[in-house]
Amino acid sequence: MAAQDTRFTYSLDSLKEITRSILSHASKAGATACEAEVSQGFGQDVTVRRGEVETIEYNRDKGLGVTVYFGQQRGHASTSDFSPKAVSDTVEAALSIARHTAQDEFAGLADKALLAEEIPDLSLYHPWDLSVEQAIELAQRCEEAAMKVDQRINNSEGASVSTQESLFIYGNSLGFLAGYPASRQSVSCAVIAESGDGMQRDYWYDSRRAAADLCGIEEVGRRAGERTVRRLNARKIDTTECPVLFEAPLAAGLIGHFVGAISGGSLYRKSSFLLDSLGKQVFAPLINIRELPHILKGLASSPFDHEGVTTQDRDLVKDGILQGYMLGSYSARKLGMVSTGNAGGNHNLIIDSTGQDFAALLKMLGTGLVVTELLGHGINPVTGDYSRGAAGFWVENGEILYPVEEITVAGNLAQMYQNIVAVGTDVEVQGSKQCGSILIESMKVAGN
Repeated sequence: MAAQDTRFTYSLDSLKEITRSILSHASKAGATACEAEVSQGFGQDVTVRRGEVETIEYNRDKGLGVTVYFGQQRGHASTSDFSPKAVSDTVEAALSIARHTAQDEFAGLADKALLAEEIPDLSLYHPWDLSVEQAIELAQRCEEAAMKVDQRINNSEGASVSTQESLFIYGNSLGFLAGYPASRQSVSCAVIAESGDGMQRDYWYDSRRAAADLCGIEEVGRRAGERTVRRLNARKIDTTECPVLFEAPLAAGLIGHFVGAISGGSLYRKSSFLLDSLGKQVFAPLINIRELPHILKGLASSPFDHEGVTTQDRDLVKDGILQGYMLGSYSARKLGMVSTGNAGGNHNLIIDSTGQDFAALLKMLGTGLVVTELLGHGINPVTGDYSRGAAGFWVENGEILYPVEEITVAGNLAQMYQNIVAVGTDVEVQGSKQCGSILIESMKVAGN
C-alpha cells in the first residue's frame, strides 16, 4: 500500500486515523452509534478538438461524511476540511442534528452479522502515469483516426483522455474499518459528418480500471467515425408496430430501468412498476441476470457496499423469475427484509446472452427497427410506460437498409421485458451492466 499512498495527499492510514477520531468523538458525546466515510480523489482530463488542445482539467477533492445516532434519531453532516477542528465541528453538527430529529424506527447501522470480514483485493487500482503531453498526443491520435474514416467527416466535437484515482475508508462503531484505492481510465471521441443538407454526429468511448485494458486509442476514434458516417442521409418512416433491436449500450439502459424498479427506495415508496414481484415472472423465460461483485478489475466491483455489508454473487433473475431485490439496510427494514449489500447501487450485472451475434439478431429481427440512440426521458417508473425519441436503422429481410431519425419508440417496460426474444453476444463493457443487444418482439414506432 505504501507505494500507492504516495500518489494521494493522505495515506490510507491517515484516513483510518481520521475515521477513528470521528467514531471516538461521537461515542464520548453519548451517541449510541456512528458511521463515517472519508475519501479523496484526483484526476486529469485532456480534450483536443480539430488537433488543437481545447481543455486541460485537473481535479483534486476530498470529503468526509459523518452519521450519528441517538437510538433511532439520526443526524448527518459533511465537510471537505480535514483539519482536526473542522472534523470535530462536523461531528458536533451531526450530533446536534440527531438530537433534534424525530425518531425513525428503521434508522441505524447495518446489522453486524452482515458486515464484511474478509476484504479480497479485486485489482481495482491501476494508476496511469500519464503526462499532459502524452494525453494530448493520445487524444490527437484518437480524433485523427475518426476524421480519417470518411471525407464527409468535416468537424469534431473533440476527443478526450481522462484518468481518475480515488481512495476511501468507511468505518462504523460496530468495529468495521476498511477501504481501498480505485482507478478509472477513459477515452472518448465525437465527430460530425455532412452530406447534402444533412448533418449527423455520433461518438464512442471506452472506460476501464487499467489503461492497458482500453480497447485501443485509434479503435475508439475509428468507431466514432464509422458510427457517425452510417447515420448520414437518414429518413423518417411511417408509424408502425414492429420488432425493435436495442443496440448493446442502450440495452444496458433498459436493464437500468429494471434496477431502479427493484431498488429499495422505489419499493417502499410504492413508486415501482415491479411492486411485489419477488418470485414472479418479470422477464421472458430466456433471461438470466447475475450480480457478480467480485470480478477482478470490474467497473462496479466492490468487496462491501456503502454500509460495510459484504457483497456476494447471486442470481438476480433466473429463467425470467425475479430472485431478489436491491436493498440497503434502511429500505430492507422498511420492507421487513434483509440488506442485499446494495447500499450505493448495483455491482456488476451480467445479462447472459442467448448466443446470437449482431448479424444473427438482424436475421431474427427480419423487418423492423434497430435503435442506436435514445433521446428524452419519457419513462414513468410507477406504471412502466416507456416513450422515447429515437434514431437508428430500418431493417428488411435481416439486412440494414437505411438510417432513420425523428421517430419515437413506445411500450411498457413490464411488457417489453416479457417480450424479449434474444440477447446478443456483442457485449460492450462500459459500466456496471454487461449486456449484449436486446431484441424485443414488438413495439410501437411513431413516425410520419
